[in-house]
Amino acid sequence: MALGDLMWSRFSQSSASLSQQLDECSLNNGERSETRDEERVSSGYVGTVVVGFGGGSVITPTAMAYLPQTIVLCELRHDRFEDSMPTGSSDSGLVSKWRPRERMKTGCVALVLCLNISVDPPDVIKISPCARMECWIDPFTMAPRKALETIGETLNQQYERWQPRARYKISLDPTVDEVKKLCTTCRKYAKTERVLFHYNGHGVPKPTANGEIWLFNKSYTQYIPLPISDLDSWLKTPSIYVFDCSAAGLIVNAFMELQDSTISSSSGPTSRDCILLAASEAQQTLPQSAEFPADVFTSCLTTPIKMALRWFCTRSLLRESLDYSLIDRIPGRQTDRKTLLGELNWIFTAVTDTIAWNVLPHELFQRLFRQDLLVASLFRNFLLAERIMRSANCSPVSYPILPPTHQHHMWDAWDMAAEICLSQLPSLVEDPTAEFQPSPFFTEQLTAFEAWLDHGSEDKKPPEQLPIVLQVLRSQCHRFRALVLLGRFLDMGPWAVDLALSVGIFPYVLMLLQTTTPELRQILVFIWTKILALDKSCQVELVKDGGHTYFIRFLDSVEAYPEQRAMAAFVLAVIVDGHRRGQEACIEAGLLHLCLKHLQTSILNDTQTEPLFLQWLCLCLGKLWEDYAEAQIIALQADAPAILRPLLAEHEPEVRAAAVFALGTVLDVGFNTSRDSVGYEDNDDDEKIRAEVAIVNSLLGAVSDGSPLVRAEVAIALSRFAFGHNKNLKSVAAAYCKSLSNSVLSSLPAFVFKSSSSGYTTPTHYVSKGSVVPSMISPLLRVGADSQSVVRDGRVCSSSPLATAGMLHGSPLSDDSSVLNDGASNGVLGHTRPGPFDNALYSQCILAMFTLAKDPSPHVSGLGQRVLATIGIEQVVARSGRSNPGSARAGESTSNPISSLAGLARSSSFFDMNGGGHLPLSFRTPPVSPPRPSYLREGMRRVCSLEFRPHLTSSPDSGLADPLLASPGGFGVSERSFLPQSTIYNWSCGHFSKPLLSSADEGVDIISRREEREKLALEQIAKCQHSSMSKLHNQIASWDTKFETGAKTALLQPFAPIVIASDENERIRVWNYEEAVLLNSFDNHGYLDKGISKLCLLNELDESLLLVASSDGNVRIWKDYTSKNKQKLVLAFSAIQGLRPGLRSVNAVVDWQQQSGILYVSGEISSIMAWDLDKEQFMTSIPSTSDCYISALAASQVGQFAAGFIDGSVRLFDIRTPEMLVAVSRPHIQRVVGIGFQPGIEPAKIVSSSQAGDIQFLDMRRFSDAYLTIDAHRGSLTALAVHRHAPLIASGSANKLIKVFNLEGDQLGTIRYYPTFMAQKIGYVSCLAFHPYEVLLAAGAADACVSLYADEVPQLR
Repeated sequence: MALGDLMWSRFSQSSASLSQQLDECSLNNGERSETRDEERVSSGYVGTVVVGFGGGSVITPTAMAYLPQTIVLCELRHDRFEDSMPTGSSDSGLVSKWRPRERMKTGCVALVLCLNISVDPPDVIKISPCARMECWIDPFTMAPRKALETIGETLNQQYERWQPRARYKISLDPTVDEVKKLCTTCRKYAKTERVLFHYNGHGVPKPTANGEIWLFNKSYTQYIPLPISDLDSWLKTPSIYVFDCSAAGLIVNAFMELQDSTISSSSGPTSRDCILLAASEAQQTLPQSAEFPADVFTSCLTTPIKMALRWFCTRSLLRESLDYSLIDRIPGRQTDRKTLLGELNWIFTAVTDTIAWNVLPHELFQRLFRQDLLVASLFRNFLLAERIMRSANCSPVSYPILPPTHQHHMWDAWDMAAEICLSQLPSLVEDPTAEFQPSPFFTEQLTAFEAWLDHGSEDKKPPEQLPIVLQVLRSQCHRFRALVLLGRFLDMGPWAVDLALSVGIFPYVLMLLQTTTPELRQILVFIWTKILALDKSCQVELVKDGGHTYFIRFLDSVEAYPEQRAMAAFVLAVIVDGHRRGQEACIEAGLLHLCLKHLQTSILNDTQTEPLFLQWLCLCLGKLWEDYAEAQIIALQADAPAILRPLLAEHEPEVRAAAVFALGTVLDVGFNTSRDSVGYEDNDDDEKIRAEVAIVNSLLGAVSDGSPLVRAEVAIALSRFAFGHNKNLKSVAAAYCKSLSNSVLSSLPAFVFKSSSSGYTTPTHYVSKGSVVPSMISPLLRVGADSQSVVRDGRVCSSSPLATAGMLHGSPLSDDSSVLNDGASNGVLGHTRPGPFDNALYSQCILAMFTLAKDPSPHVSGLGQRVLATIGIEQVVARSGRSNPGSARAGESTSNPISSLAGLARSSSFFDMNGGGHLPLSFRTPPVSPPRPSYLREGMRRVCSLEFRPHLTSSPDSGLADPLLASPGGFGVSERSFLPQSTIYNWSCGHFSKPLLSSADEGVDIISRREEREKLALEQIAKCQHSSMSKLHNQIASWDTKFETGAKTALLQPFAPIVIASDENERIRVWNYEEAVLLNSFDNHGYLDKGISKLCLLNELDESLLLVASSDGNVRIWKDYTSKNKQKLVLAFSAIQGLRPGLRSVNAVVDWQQQSGILYVSGEISSIMAWDLDKEQFMTSIPSTSDCYISALAASQVGQFAAGFIDGSVRLFDIRTPEMLVAVSRPHIQRVVGIGFQPGIEPAKIVSSSQAGDIQFLDMRRFSDAYLTIDAHRGSLTALAVHRHAPLIASGSANKLIKVFNLEGDQLGTIRYYPTFMAQKIGYVSCLAFHPYEVLLAAGAADACVSLYADEVPQLR
C-alpha cells in the first residue's frame, strides 16, 4: 500500500466522507517499476489484427501485430540531468520569507493612566447617560483615589493574561518627570526587548495638533504637554504604544512625521521597530454611549472575549433571552479548550488570525502576528476593536497601517460560533456538571479547507482556512484530520509548503514530534519530508529539540511501509547534511548501525526491497559520515563498504548512484591534515588501507556503468580520492607523462606537456620515426617504443613504470619498474614518499579519470576533467576545424567552467610538466625525428588552435602543474570548494519536492493519446499486411540534406510526416516532408572523431526518443529533437566495454527491442552486449561463437535477435533461453550487409543480404540453408530494409538502384537513376528505411539526397 492510500484509509476510520475521495490517491513511484517488470516478464502481446472482408474474417500467418507496452527513460533524471540543474532543499531564499528574522519579546510594560476622576477635561462635553466603565469598573462607586488604584491594578492583571512574564510599571495621573523616569527605567530593564507604553488619556484634553499628549503638574492644577519625540527618545526601540484617547490619530500622524524626518536626516539606513495602536482618527472622539465602556478600545485589546460577546448580544437573537451578567460568569479558563471560555478564545484566535493572514501582506503578517506573542495578541484584539468601534463611528488606527477588516466574512463565522456557545451558557451556569458541546466551527472550516484541496491550485487564491488548520493542530479531537489535510496541501508543491510555514506551522509540527500517538507517525513523517525538501535549515531546531530520535525510531519500525521509511531516511539525511551537531547526535543515537542493518537485511533476504528506501539509506549514510572522521572510522569498523558494495549491481540507477556516493564519502579527503605530509611508512592502520583499496576497486568497477548519474558520482568520489592521495597520484601521472606510451595515451583526452626550456611544446617534439599508429581518438604522435630507460644529460625517456603485472588485462605495457625505481634515476619522483597503495591501483585510477574525462555525457566528462585538474593535468582546448556557428552545439555543457567537449580534442596527448625552477633535473623532451608528412599534417590540423589555462603554482615534488594543491599544508576553504558536489543527493531531494500523492485521473491525456496512436497503428498495420503488390514507384518527396559526406542513415517517424537523417560526421537533421521544412539540425557530440552507426526510435507510441549510436560504440539518446535548438540529451553511455588501447573504432552495430527494453550492441568485438536501457544497466555479454566480427544486427519484436557476420554467416539468438544461441547458418560467401526479421508470428524467419548482392530467406529453426534466394544486385548491394508488418523488402546498390520484393521473392518494382528531366534521381544508395506502419520507403544516397517513395502520391493534409 502506498503512503497516500495508507493515510486515507487510516483516516477513513474516523471520517467516511473524506475516505471516498482520498482512497484514489497513491504514490507516483512505487507501482510503476513493478508494473513495468511484470510487463517484461510476460511473453504475451497486445493487439491482434483480424482483418474482415465481405462479412468474414481472414486470418493469415501475418495477421498478428504486437504493440509494445514498455516505456523507457521517462524518469525525473532523464529530464534535466545534463543541464546540471539539480533541485533540492535550499539553504536560503525561501527561508527568509517564512522564518521571522528574529524572535522578539515584550519585556517591560508601562501603564500610564491620566483619568483625574471626577474632573472632566475642558474640551470634552459628555452626554447623559454616558459611558463610565474603566477596566469594567465604575470609578464613581468608590473614592477617586481608590478607584484610580483599582483601575490600574485591574489593567495590570488584564495585560498579564497576555504576557505574564513581563515586568509591569504603573503610573497614575503622573507628571512629565514621572513618565520620563518610568520610560527610562523600563528601557533599562527591557534592554533589547520590546517595551509597551499604554496611555489612557480620558481625564486630560485631546492631543495637540503637533501630537503632544497631556500630563499633569505636581499640584494637578495644570495640564502639561509631552511631545511624542521626547517619549520616543526615552523609550527608544523596539517599542509599542497604545493610545486610548480621543483624536489619537494626531499622535500617530506626528509619530510618522518624526519617523520620516529621522530617516531623511540620517546618512545610513535606520531600522526603528516602533508600533502604534490608537483608539481613533485625528478628528474623532471616543464613543460615549452607555452601551460601551469608557475605555472601549482598551477593553477590546485586553478583554476581547467579554467585549465581543457583550457587543454581539445586543445585536443577536439572544438579546432578549440572555442575561448579560452571565457573560461575566462564563465557565472555564481561556487556556482550556475543553471549556466554554477556552473554546470561545480558541475560535476567536483562529478567526482573527485568518482575517489577518488573508488581508495583510505576508511580511507584515509575520512581523505583527508571529514575531512577538504580546504584539500578536494585541493586533488580533485590534481587529475586534476596529469592528466594534466602527459601529459607533469611531475608527481605530495603527502604525503600520492595516487595511480595513471590519467587514471580513470570517466575522460571520465568529458570530455563529458565539451564538452556539452562548445558547448553552444558561444551562452550564445553572448546572456546573453539565457537559459542554463544542462548536462545529473547526469541523466546518476543515471541510471548507478540504473542498479547496479538491479544486484549488497554485494559480488560484490560497485557502483562507490555513491559519485555522494551524489552530486545529492544538486539539487532539481534530488533529489527525487536520494533519492529513495539511499533508495533502503541502504535497501541492513548494509554494504550498512556503505558505504553510509563513502561517506559522513550524513550531506546532515540531512540538508534535514529542507525542507518541502511533496513528500520527506516518503523516508527521510525510509533513516533515515536505518541509525539509523546501528548507534544510530546520535541521537545527530538529536536533536541538531531539526530533531526530523520532525519525530514527520510525526508520526502525517494521510495520511502516518502505516508502514511508524512505521519507524518514530523507529527513535524517537532511538533518545531518553539513550539520556537525546533527551528525554527532545521530551517531550517538545509533543511526549508522541501524541503516547498515536494514541494508544488510535487504541484501541477505534477497527480497525486492523498495528502491527508494535503499537509495535513501545510502544517501543518509553518506551524509552521516561525510567529512566526519570519527563516523568514517565507525563505518569502516562496521564493514560498511562490504555492505554497500552489492548495491552497485542494483537495477535502479538511483540506488547504484547513492551507493557510490556513500562509498565515496567514506574516503578520507584530509581537509584537516594533508595525508601526503605524513609518511605512510609510519602508518600502521592496515585495516583502513585495505578498506580504502576495496572502496577504490568498487568505484573503478562502476566507471563503465550505463547511467550518467552513477558515473557522475564515481567522478566525484574519485575527486575525493585524488585530494586525499594527491601527491602519489601526481607522481604516477608524472611517470606516465615520461613514458608517453601510445597504447594507453592514445585513448585519453588531450592534455598539456610543458617543456622547461621552451614553454609549451608542439606535437612535433614527440614524434619518433615510424612510431605513428592508429588511435581511437586521432592520429597520435609518440616516442619510439624503446623499453629501456635512456638518460642523456639529465633527460629521461622510459617506458611506463606503472604497467605492473596484472594492471590491465591485455595491456601492452609490460615494464616491471615502479615509480620508486624510476624515481631513482630521474631525480624527480625520488622526492615522493611511498604511497599506501600499490602503484597499479593509482595507475588504474588515472586511467579511470581519463575514461570519465572523455565520457559521452557532457556532465560526466566535465566532472572527469575536474578530477584530472585535481592531480595537475590540464586539458587542451582545441577547436574542430569544421564548425557551424549557427547550429546548436548539442551536448556541450556550459554550466561547468572547466567542462568543454571541445576541450577533449582527440589529438596528440600531452601532460603539463611545468617543472622549471623547482626541480633538480628539468623535464625536457628527447631529440626525436619528424613524423611522416601525412600524419603530421593531420595531427597539426586537429590542434591548429590551442588554448592553455594559466597555471598558478607548481608542485616542487612532481613537476606537474597543480593550481589547486600548491600548499603542502592542510586544505583550506578554497580547496574544499573545488571538490565537485554530489549530483544524486540534490536530485533525490528534488523527488520529495514534487507531488507524491496523485489522483487516479492523473495522466488521462497521456493514456488517451496512446490509445489513439494504438488505434491508428492497428488500422495502418491492417492495410500493410495486405500490401503484397506495392511497387513504391512514386517519389513523394526529395530532400537535399546538404550533408558533406552524404546521408549515412535515415529514419521515419511513425505518427508525423518527419524523416530524420544523419551523416558520417554525426550531424543530425530533422525534416517535415509534407511541408518541406527543416525542423532541427544539431551535432550528436562535439568530439573530433565521428562516425554514425544507426538511428532508432524509442517509445514510438508515446513521446518518442531518438537513439543515436556512434561507430565507436557510444550511445546517446535525445528528447525534443524535432524542436529547433530544444533537443535535450536524455542518456549517454559507452555501450562497448573493454576496448583495446589504441583501437580507433569498432564499427559498432546496434538494434533496439522496445518490448523487452533491451539494446543489442556489437561490432568488431567477440560478443554481443545486451543493455537494459530502462535500468541503464549492462545485462550480459553474449558470445558470438565466431572468430569473425558482426556486421549487421536485427532484433525481433520479442526476445530474439539475429546477427550477420563478415564471413557471410547468420546466427539467431534468444536471450530468454539459457544457451542463448538458437541456430547457425552460412547462406552468404561475403560480408552480411543487412538483416531483418520477416513480419508475422514466426520469429525464426529472417531475411539477410550480403555485399555480393544476394538476398537469402531463412527459417533458422527448420532449415540450415536458405529456402529462397534472390540475386538482387551483383556485387554491389549496399543496403537492405524489411518492413515490420507489410510483406515487403527493399534493397539498394552502389549502382544507384533500388529494388522492391515481396516475401515470395517476386520483384515488385525498381527505382533507378534516369538522366532525363523530371525523372526520379538517386545516387549511391547508402541507407534504406521503411515506415513502421505505412507502406513508405525512405532512401538515403551518398549525394546527400533523401527520397521518399510510396504507391500513391498522398493528398496534402
